Amino acid sequence: MPLGRLEVFLVNAKGLDNCDFLYGGTTPEWNETFVFRISGDVPELHLKIMDKDTFTADDFVGEAKIPLAAVFEKGSLQPTSYNVVKDEEFKGEIKVGLTFTPERLY
Repeated sequence: MPLGRLEVFLVNAKGLDNCDFLYGGTTPEWNETFVFRISGDVPELHLKIMDKDTFTADDFVGEAKIPLAAVFEKGSLQPTSYNVVKDEEFKGEIKVGLTFTPERLY
């Protein structure tokens, strides 16, 4: 069971339909890192992609599921494109890099 810190680097996306978020249209660029503590059996990272609306509810664009076994084993994965899917239909791609730092047990 992995225990440690997972850094998720959101690079960009392409081909996302019906998006008007972050001034990027269908190809937004984020270049932002999020950090999560892993403390149990977590086989996948689920990314839920939403657009941002000002006067109406934000819209669900799709989701990407990223297997974590390789990053737990190697420690890091270079930014890679993953499929964004909604209702089992391909909606575009999101590029994500991952780094896992195991927690030291003393």
